[in-house]
Amino acid sequence: MTAPPGKIDRLEVGLGLQGNRAPAEYATLARLAEQYGFDVLTVFSDLMYQPAIVPLMVAALNTSGIRLGPACLNPFTLHPVEIAGQIAALDLASNGRAFLGLARGAWLEKIGIEQARPVWALREAAEIVRLLLAGDRGGYDGRVFSLVPETRLQFEVQRPRVPLLIGTWSPEIAALAGEIADEVKIGGSANPAMVRRMREMVDVGTKRASRSPDDVGIVVGAVTVVAEDGAAARRLARSAVTIYLDVVGRLDSTSDVPAGEIISDDVLDRFAMAGTPEQVAEQAAALFDAGAHRVEFGSPHGLTAEEGIRLLGERVLPRLPSR
Repeated sequence: MTAPPGKIDRLEVGLGLQGNRAPAEYATLARLAEQYGFDVLTVFSDLMYQPAIVPLMVAALNTSGIRLGPACLNPFTLHPVEIAGQIAALDLASNGRAFLGLARGAWLEKIGIEQARPVWALREAAEIVRLLLAGDRGGYDGRVFSLVPETRLQFEVQRPRVPLLIGTWSPEIAALAGEIADEVKIGGSANPAMVRRMREMVDVGTKRASRSPDDVGIVVGAVTVVAEDGAAARRLARSAVTIYLDVVGRLDSTSDVPAGEIISDDVLDRFAMAGTPEQVAEQAAALFDAGAHRVEFGSPHGLTAEEGIRLLGERVLPRLPSR
C-alpha cells in the first residue's frame, strides 16, 4: 500500500482517529483498518489530546502495509526540529509508511500562542524537515526558523523524504500546498462544493511552481458515524461535530452556517458523514465525484468505534469508486 510521493494516480480511503484512547485500543483499531483495506490511518493532533506520535507508533508496530501520519502537526507548538524527529522515528518504525501532515493549528489562542506569519512558518517548517531527513548539514536561515550548520538528526533515517500533506481552508496556505505539498487536506468537511473550491485555490500554487494539478491530491475528512440505525448515527454525529463547527463553519467559503442554532440536516451533511452505510457511501462518493483524491472517515465512526469501522469496511468501502 505504501505509495511514493508524486503524481496522484488512484483514489484512496482513510480512517482518522482522535487521541483520546488507551494505547492498546489503537493497536486493535489499526489492525482493523488494515484488515478492511483502508489505505491510510491518520491520527489527529488536536490541542489537549494525546500527541499524535503516541497512537501512530502503536499503529506502526501493529500493522505492515497501511500508511500512517499525523493530521496535522503545527510549528507553533512543536518546533520543526521536533517535527522532523517525530516523523523520522515514525517512518523508521513503520518501515517507510509515514507521511507528515502540517497545519497552522486551531484553538491556540486558548494557550496564548499567536500564529504569526503562518504561511512562512509552514513553508520553513517543511523545508527544515526536508533538510534534516535528507541529511543536509548546510544549516538554514529563515524568517521564522533557523538551523546552525551541522545540525542533524542523531539516529537512522528510513527515507530522505516523506510525503507532505498540508491541512488548510485558507487560500494562501492552499496555494503554498500547491507549490510544495503532495496533498492538501480539508479537515472537518463533507462538502463537495468545498472540494471544488480547494482545487481552485491549490492550483494557484501549482501554476506558480510549474507543477501539474495532478501532483497535489485533495483529501477531505470529517466526523463520521455509520450505523444500521441511521437516525441514531445522525444524533451522535450532531454531538460530535459541535466541537469543530465553531472553527470550520466560518471557514467554508461556499456556504453560510447559521450561528447558535440547532444543526440542521443540511448543515450536518456539509460537515459530517452520518447515517446508514448506504447514506455514508453516497456522501463519500459525492466527494470523490467533486475531485477528492482521498476521503477520510473521522472519529467516532459508529455507535462504537469497532462497529463503525466494521460497517465502513464491509458495507461502505465496497460501494466506493476506489474499491
